[in-house]
Amino acid sequence: MSRFAKREPNPAPFTMAADEDDQERGYSAFRNTRLARSNDPAQLLLIGPSWVGDMVMAQVLLQVLRRRWPRLQIDLLAPAPAATLGERMPEVRRVYVTTIQHGRLALRERRAWAQRLRSVDYDWSICLPNSLKAALIPYWARIPVRTGFRGEGRLLLLNDRRTLDRRKLVRTVDRYVALGIPRRLPQPSRLPAPRLRVDVAAREHALERLGLVAPDGPVLALAPGAEYGPAKRWPLRHWIALAQEALHRGYAVWALGGPKDASLTAEISAAVPAVVDLGGKTSLVEATDLLSLATTTVSNDSGLMHIAGAVGSHVIALYGSSPLAMTPPLGPEAVALRLDLPCSPCGKRRCPLKHHRCMEDLGVERVLPYLGATERHVLP
Repeated sequence: MSRFAKREPNPAPFTMAADEDDQERGYSAFRNTRLARSNDPAQLLLIGPSWVGDMVMAQVLLQVLRRRWPRLQIDLLAPAPAATLGERMPEVRRVYVTTIQHGRLALRERRAWAQRLRSVDYDWSICLPNSLKAALIPYWARIPVRTGFRGEGRLLLLNDRRTLDRRKLVRTVDRYVALGIPRRLPQPSRLPAPRLRVDVAAREHALERLGLVAPDGPVLALAPGAEYGPAKRWPLRHWIALAQEALHRGYAVWALGGPKDASLTAEISAAVPAVVDLGGKTSLVEATDLLSLATTTVSNDSGLMHIAGAVGSHVIALYGSSPLAMTPPLGPEAVALRLDLPCSPCGKRRCPLKHHRCMEDLGVERVLPYLGATERHVLP
């Protein structure tokens, strides 16, 4: 028996038969499973991650869910700013933005959210974060099926507990998708790229507010920030050299980032005045819309890297301390660059050896061969 609540008496069996298009995309073996003989899940509450890049990767899960259950209504609950990206995900019906800061237990706030959500009558929740506190709201909201990976004392909070095989599911996006697949079904062999909706009217308004005009030539977007720490950041001198060369090749160059990145973008613009400094001057959704105009985006392993690929920009990603295998850029034309050093990836916020060679030695000359593409890769 499925644990999804029944919605009507004597329902017709729900068949997840794979069509030819499914087979082509790697979705197979849908028949004769426990879930395939149950009702459709009707309403899902997705507990989203705190990190912006992780939220973009979670959009792949939403595509997989919607393909398998076309009638499924999906609501997202996550902290800002990552939650605001849900507004640009076509599969999301409603976005709940919490003010609970990352890492805080905040029991009172979580109970209040659970009370509020109890009336929605969700029959399924998926908890993407692996912490105990992230699983509290679905539990207190009395959602019948609560899916997530085992760990951190969540035995009572989750009743559809999955075991995470880190060797088999190396990428974060594969782990997210695995939580949306019924037990005993295989992981899809191929996954779609993340996609975010671009609001053209909002983009025009942002351009006007910033005193910009829509470019009639190629645009290079620079994303020099990285929330996790300085070990993930390409050195400033490399950004300056890249901006100079891009301008020489006829690109308009924009430097983007959040408030914490504003000092970096300001230094690039000060060294190369033709660079448009947008650091700290846009909201996250405005940056999302503006990146859709970028022919190419060069970025550290950051949230903007994932956003750029999801709106069709050609991404050149720079990796140092972070493991490329776990969070690679997912766009179809993305390029990931890293040096094969014995000390990397270390996963540290700051270089423990004090030399930061993984980024210092990753020179501009390694990026320039990929800068020649000027055609936009627009996602459907």
